[in-house]
Amino acid sequence: MSTQARRPDVPPPPARRPEEPAPGAAAPTPPRPTTPPRPAAPPRPATPPARPPADDAAPPKSPRTFPSFPTPRPAEPPRLRDRRHTGAVDLTARPGAGAPFAAAPKGPEHDEATTRLRPVPRSPRRTAAAAVCLVLGLGLVAGGAAGTWLAGGDSAGAADRFAAGAALWHDAPVDRLFPPTVEGKKAGPGGADRTWTRIAVAPDSGCARALDPLLATVLEPAGCARLLRATYTDATRSELVTVGLLFTRAGEQTMTDLRTRFRTEKLDQRRDLMPRPYAAEGTPAEGFGDDQRASWSLTVLDDLPAVVYAVSGFADGREITEPQPAARATADGATTAPAQAGLGHTALAHTERATARLRSLARPDTEER
Repeated sequence: MSTQARRPDVPPPPARRPEEPAPGAAAPTPPRPTTPPRPAAPPRPATPPARPPADDAAPPKSPRTFPSFPTPRPAEPPRLRDRRHTGAVDLTARPGAGAPFAAAPKGPEHDEATTRLRPVPRSPRRTAAAAVCLVLGLGLVAGGAAGTWLAGGDSAGAADRFAAGAALWHDAPVDRLFPPTVEGKKAGPGGADRTWTRIAVAPDSGCARALDPLLATVLEPAGCARLLRATYTDATRSELVTVGLLFTRAGEQTMTDLRTRFRTEKLDQRRDLMPRPYAAEGTPAEGFGDDQRASWSLTVLDDLPAVVYAVSGFADGREITEPQPAARATADGATTAPAQAGLGHTALAHTERATARLRSLARPDTEER
């Protein structure tokens, strides 16, 4: 038997812990520090150590579940504008008749906020617009009533102006009836500006010798109170024009009838009813006679007791065998001598401006041309 063998009845010696010193060896005595050393922080590992598996592992958690919601149905593209969001109600749709805008059924699958039909709220703008329409309607009614009331006043004013026009031949200054210079803005051919200077004024007279007999016969229903005339020449002194203002004795209805007859029968375009010029002695218009008449224009007024006319011709005294009324001499494509020389434009311009001056004198609110 080996020496290391032990008896079975003797228990083995207890295991020695690593920190205990071996028996028979004296434990070294550590030096006694005066101050305890500060423990140093252990270095932080770059990655945390893996947690060792526990003996009793917890049961795995079940995945989190959420309540299920029904998948919304895809909305069909509306064929017409959906009126459910505007609050408009289709009054023509009948239940069960396949109305295109029937209300959707209520339920968890539908949003009640968008399917419920709400009453249209009252907008301040609509209220203001209704108030404005009401005010405008009342204004139109009041304006119509005022116009009806003023119609009688306007008739009285027209009668007063008509009576005032009959006295212009002796009340108005001659320079207002026949200005020393007449400006014609765009009054010439092609819209050219023209200027005419007065060279003679005839004394007021009757109509016996100043008008052709046939023209005097046509104007006889209106009567002849006074005839005033003046002759002008242009800036180049190549043309002459006589302006006549015939004041009648007729009333408004007679002047209206005479004006209608001249228009319907075109009496202002007949050669045998052409006015005569005023040839003043000792002036460039001395040779301006009946044979020198080239173009003319005549207007019968119905708001004033007057007839206005103008007759033009060349200043060199040449005879015109084919005089032409201003309405034709100013037409496009006219090739006659009066038309080419612009004498039709001259006669028409003076007639229009003399008419505007008369109306301005009788009615100060009328703009003078």
